[in-house]
Amino acid sequence: MLSKPMCFGMDMSLLPERYDLVKFIKLVQQAGLYVHLRIGPYICAEWNFGGFPVWLKYVPGIAFRTDNEPFKAAMQKFTEKIVSIMKEEKLFQTQGGPIIMSQIENEYGPVEWEIGAPGKAYTKWFSQMAVGLDTGVPWIMCKQQDTPDPLIDTCNGYYCENFTPNKKYKPKMWTENWTGWYTEFGGAVPRRPAEDMAFSVARFVQNGGSFVNYYMYHGGTNFDRTSSGLFIATSYDYDGPIDEYGLLNEPKWGHLRDLHKAIKLCEPALVSVDPTVTWPGNNLEVHVFKTSGACAAFLANYDTKSSASVKFGNGQYDLPPWSISILPDCKTAVFNTARLGAQSSLMKMTAVNSAFDWQSYNEEPASSNEDDSLTAYALWEQINVTRDSTDYLWYMTDVNIDANEGFIKNGQSPVLTVMSAGHVLHVLINDQLSGTVYGGLDSHKLTFSDSVKLRVGNNKISLLSIAVGLPNVGPHFETWNAGVLGPVTLKGLNEGTRDLSKQKWSYKIGLKGEALNLNTVSGSSSVEWVQGSLLAKQQPLAWYKTTFSTPAGNDPLALDMISMGKGQAWINGRSIGRHWPGYIARGNCGDCYYAGTYTDKKCRTNCGEPSQRWYHIPRSWLNPSGNYLVVFEEWGGDPTGITLVKRTTASVCADIYQGQPTLKNRQMLDSGKVVRPKAHLWCPPGKNISQIKFASYGLPQGTCGNFREGSCHAHKSYDAPQKNCIGKQSCLVTVAPEVFGGDPCPGIAKKLSLEALCG
Repeated sequence: MLSKPMCFGMDMSLLPERYDLVKFIKLVQQAGLYVHLRIGPYICAEWNFGGFPVWLKYVPGIAFRTDNEPFKAAMQKFTEKIVSIMKEEKLFQTQGGPIIMSQIENEYGPVEWEIGAPGKAYTKWFSQMAVGLDTGVPWIMCKQQDTPDPLIDTCNGYYCENFTPNKKYKPKMWTENWTGWYTEFGGAVPRRPAEDMAFSVARFVQNGGSFVNYYMYHGGTNFDRTSSGLFIATSYDYDGPIDEYGLLNEPKWGHLRDLHKAIKLCEPALVSVDPTVTWPGNNLEVHVFKTSGACAAFLANYDTKSSASVKFGNGQYDLPPWSISILPDCKTAVFNTARLGAQSSLMKMTAVNSAFDWQSYNEEPASSNEDDSLTAYALWEQINVTRDSTDYLWYMTDVNIDANEGFIKNGQSPVLTVMSAGHVLHVLINDQLSGTVYGGLDSHKLTFSDSVKLRVGNNKISLLSIAVGLPNVGPHFETWNAGVLGPVTLKGLNEGTRDLSKQKWSYKIGLKGEALNLNTVSGSSSVEWVQGSLLAKQQPLAWYKTTFSTPAGNDPLALDMISMGKGQAWINGRSIGRHWPGYIARGNCGDCYYAGTYTDKKCRTNCGEPSQRWYHIPRSWLNPSGNYLVVFEEWGGDPTGITLVKRTTASVCADIYQGQPTLKNRQMLDSGKVVRPKAHLWCPPGKNISQIKFASYGLPQGTCGNFREGSCHAHKSYDAPQKNCIGKQSCLVTVAPEVFGGDPCPGIAKKLSLEALCG
């Protein structure tokens, strides 16, 4: 961490076939970065089946992640293959490449503890197997306290300052500093404050930490059906410093940039000596790294509510709550984790096309008479039938109703109860939707129990079971089930309750539209589509198609799916992923205070709104014109409400305290110079500052997008920002009384808050 700004952690099992891993690693090297190759092959990552291929589950006699010969044979074959490719391309550091270390397995400690002796034997085996591959670089294991030598045990989590490796001669490494948390369908969106992120890293470094990898540094998208069965959303933004769309997530990106540049200034002292630690007061701690030629200090205030003043050397240093100040020369505070010197940004989604010419086709419910249907006098587990080739499996059976049934005469309907292992279930009676139930992260299992309309004679019961990815975590997650496992009962008949579970069931894998490849231009010609007044709206199990041209520019693009319920979408035959805006976020959302221990339940957004509304479309997938967009809607939605949007910066903000320790831009950071604080605003390339929306020097309140004047405000607050910034791509405004016409409230610590529009 001290020799480079960051190190890429590469999850091997997450690479879709279309990616070129070797090319990617070579690009990383060209950029002057290092690679931590996390081979796994199990990697978790909220990825479908934890990164394992589905066929692995069906190898005879296999048991995942334990002392099991079939599993070990497959794991060794994969690991040897990856190492062989890397050696052939000379990508390990000992060969002149950028790979400085590799990871085997992933967060195995908790699993080993739960399964006992077989887990310990497995750990010993894969450790020896990895070392035997002779890569020339260290192997690590994360969250594995008993990691055997020479492998290095490392920490994953929100905080790792108290982590110590299992041997004193091993470096203290943090392989996953969680920048946020994943978004689940039905859950609010977690955000982790930049101040707390910086605090966690500074605290780790002052306690002897030598390596930090962010998870995720660049957010991503779970295209296709790659998200796991934890109801993980298509978006995997993770509140990373670079967002899902490749744009800077400010202030997190800039704040961490400044943090690591400040740490870099401390490098001569940090790598030379262990710190001397003192405690000048309650919740206060000082770490000093001092040699004959270098000195660096970290001043910490662990109180979550109160600021503190610390006397150190010949100076007095003000520390906000839950913060650490970094002094690369033991004199000058160049960075404080709670003071955001970097600008903030507000992003917006702007419509670029909402006038799609839609056509629709209604999916036909499956029939037990189809040639490729399967039959059994039992309820089958879903993945065993589909092998995860599709999210969808039809369960079909017949129910005969006699004319003498009492409910026919009294007008009461019998109650159908269906027990399912998840994840979503549509119940159709005689090809008409009777109801829908679905689970969530807290419970995959679900039950449909409702009255159904049955007629005299034969009735067709069709259950469309829908998976939302395979499990990715937990001991022996390969044994977890999905689909309708029963019992399935019909209550309210003359005989009482009829058990349908063991009668004859027919099965149909997938949808007709999938079999016909309606997501492709060639496949779509096999059915008759309708449009205009005949267009299906609010119709479950409906397909929609349209074409569009790619908007000009380079702004990232997405689909606003707010008018839809649940389903999947494709662009030019490529799957964007699952959409589910109909699943409204639960939980508590409110003001976010950075101080105090962070959890994924803190600082959440989107409560009462769709967990995910926008779905990323890479521009590299698009043609200049004639892009083919297909949407399959399970629940029922209105496709005319779908909009193509672009993601842009709406406004940029600065919130700088007078006298705040800050390294304001790269030139000052690189030279180590420290001058009066400056507010730095900049718009994305090609955009200039068009308006100063807010400016206040004094005691302004609020946050970016919601600033307001406080009890102290300099009346000339707008003068300098307007003069320095309007019409420019970037600008600086010095935070000092004379710049704003004098001190509006002498004797009080003041700050400057700015918001500018980019146009």
